[in-house]
Amino acid sequence: MYNIDKQTDKEVMTMMVGTCSVELMMQETNSLKDKRQIIKSLIGRIQSRFNASVAEVDLQDKWRSAVIGIACVSTTTKHANQMIDSIIKFIEGDNRVEIIHFDIEIL
Repeated sequence: MYNIDKQTDKEVMTMMVGTCSVELMMQETNSLKDKRQIIKSLIGRIQSRFNASVAEVDLQDKWRSAVIGIACVSTTTKHANQMIDSIIKFIEGDNRVEIIHFDIEIL
């Protein structure tokens, strides 16, 4: 998608970045090692399936909670929203984790 730069009257490409912070709870973990295995697996599956950037960004020292950050790049707001929504649904389908809260922002 292209927009017209008002100052130069030239076409410029539009880039939209979708971001999402997801707070997760894991009831079945008994140690940080258990938690790390689940989070590492989840992050890898999201990266592979959706080609999104994903990292654990908070609560690293809590063994039943985690916050992951997700980012994706697209040319439209609609597509960025669709990607983030698909990732949230994918996480909801993983019975090892429960989503406590998430925030989506399109930049």
